[in-house]
Amino acid sequence: MGMREAVEELAEEAEWQIRERTWVPSANDRTVAASAAADLRAAVGTPQSQRELPAVTRLGHLREALAAAAIALARVHGPMAWFLGAAATALTPVLRWRAVPAPHGHTFGAVPPFLRQYAEAEEAVRRLQDTLTRLATA
Repeated sequence: MGMREAVEELAEEAEWQIRERTWVPSANDRTVAASAAADLRAAVGTPQSQRELPAVTRLGHLREALAAAAIALARVHGPMAWFLGAAATALTPVLRWRAVPAPHGHTFGAVPPFLRQYAEAEEAVRRLQDTLTRLATA
């Protein structure tokens, strides 16, 4: 399962739990969700704006998005922490990617992703951002 599919499943589960009222986000959950959504929006722009960027910048933005999810995770407990932890886990493949050449071949296992993988990861971040925006007003 790819990042986009993993985040989609998490988003659907979170939306279902909120709709069914098995998870009622606290005021802190909503505050953290709003802040994280804004951070994700700032990290990963529109599909067109991202496509125009060099790979190294796109990768940097994706790592910023992962960091934003991790920072938000540190500020919550319970269902919100479980949701953000799973979302951060879904985005971890970006940690193994590299966007610069390795002239001597030593990369600590980092691999260059395909362009479609950048787009998939960016779509996953946007879906996560949409869900967090909805959580902020739940």
